[in-house]
Amino acid sequence: MSKVPYEVYTEEVEALSVLSPEGKIVNPDKVPDLTDDQLKEIMYRMVFTRTWDDRAVNLGRQGRLGFYAPVSGQEATMVGSVYALDKEDFVCPGYRDMPQLVWHGLPLYQAFLYSRGHQEGGRIPEGVNVLMPQIIIGAQILHAMGLAMGYKLKKQKQVVIAYTGDGGSSEGDFYEGMNFAGAYKLPVIFFVQNNGYAITTPFAKQTAALSIAHKAVSAGIKGVQIDGMDVFAVITAVREAAERARNGEGATLIEALTYRFRPHSMSDDTSKYRTKDEEGIWSEKDPIARLAKYLAEKGLWSDEDTERVREEAKAKVNEEIKKAEKTEKMTVTGLIDSMFETTPHDLEEQKADFK
Repeated sequence: MSKVPYEVYTEEVEALSVLSPEGKIVNPDKVPDLTDDQLKEIMYRMVFTRTWDDRAVNLGRQGRLGFYAPVSGQEATMVGSVYALDKEDFVCPGYRDMPQLVWHGLPLYQAFLYSRGHQEGGRIPEGVNVLMPQIIIGAQILHAMGLAMGYKLKKQKQVVIAYTGDGGSSEGDFYEGMNFAGAYKLPVIFFVQNNGYAITTPFAKQTAALSIAHKAVSAGIKGVQIDGMDVFAVITAVREAAERARNGEGATLIEALTYRFRPHSMSDDTSKYRTKDEEGIWSEKDPIARLAKYLAEKGLWSDEDTERVREEAKAKVNEEIKKAEKTEKMTVTGLIDSMFETTPHDLEEQKADFK
């Protein structure tokens, strides 16, 4: 039996970086193959996502949304990872991963309905391969593993991607899912957005491992670490992982080093555990700013383009939140009917009581 060398556990991993904060290519061999139109589409989605995030924060403060987890700073991981996949691939998100669902096909107004706790927010349209976000930390890892097992048994080429944060990598579901995926060489990508904190707990207090990427060793799968503020690194890593999965080479664990500019949730106070110096360092790595510099150098993007997308995003968000607010209010009987093709007798009695 071959043995894994001890050095695997003690050597630092080097995060893949392709585009520097100054907008310069630093790793030519890893630049993803993208047309000018694709580059502009990626930039469009990132700017739209941040504008949507700004608006959603305000909607939450107005009481027009329920629970909302801010995403600003993580646009590269969210937009880039889904862009690297096919529409037939399956997305299993955590509660912060609404952008991935929307860019994979979920209507925006349904994302708002989900936040408002409305059952129609979870009625996924036909042909949109997503599950709704898991509130249970790490549970989506097991769902992804099961979906990937189904694809493998059916000999289909689809890939499943599951998202979690660094806190999710401390959960038992995370290890169980990776172990099963490794044992059966499943076509699944475990994508960890390591933003340095599990709510308020810093990463250094979560694990003694040198990185989350190292944890792939225990499951016998490939583990990579990337600059999560670099959309090119994200796209390249996910494309490579997807190709390995489609070729029957099994799962990949991707650790994306990123940073959440806003609080964990609207009830969080980052001043209690993050410093201004730390926030300043990460703001200089802004994923949107670095891609804008790169595209401007190529004559593909300008400040006017950014402002145009912001205005489009504001108008779209306003339109979609109004659509969500006009959706018929939930009822207990309606909820019961939506859960069963044939309603059980005891629930029919409960419906009669409510009526």
